Parts: sequence; structure tokens; C-alpha cells
Amino acid sequence: MSKKIGLHIGGRRFDVDVEDKFATFLEDEMAKDFNIDGNNDLKTLLQAYVRKNHELYLQRQKIDKILEKLEK
Repeated sequence: MSKKIGLHIGGRRFDVDVEDKFATFLEDEMAKDFNIDGNNDLKTLLQAYVRKNHELYLQRQKIDKILEKLEK
């Protein structure tokens, strides 16, 4: 099953279909980065994108450190 999640950006509504199991997680994360009930400008979208990529970068660093320890 899938669930439709919507967001307004630049005065336009965008909907995406995601798996039910992922939908709850995505909704919670989007609520941290966006105004779920109103419009978001492009700057807000760019800031959220950079923030999430920074989180991925930090996770990658942690994973690499763990892998280094396991390889020793």
C-alpha cells in the first residue's frame, strides 16, 4: 500500500506516493523542515535539502569510523 503526502512549495502543491511504513517517518521529518499547513518558499526547500545532506554526511563519517575499527 502507499500513502500520498503533499507539500506546498512556491504556491504549488506537490504530492508524492510513498510506502505506508515510510510515510509516518517522512511526515515527521517533513514537519521539522517545512510548514506542513501552508506555503514554503524555494529558500526553505534548499535549506532543508542542505540540512538533510549534512545529516547524511555525518552518518557516513560515523559509518566509516565503525568500518575502520572493524577492519583492524
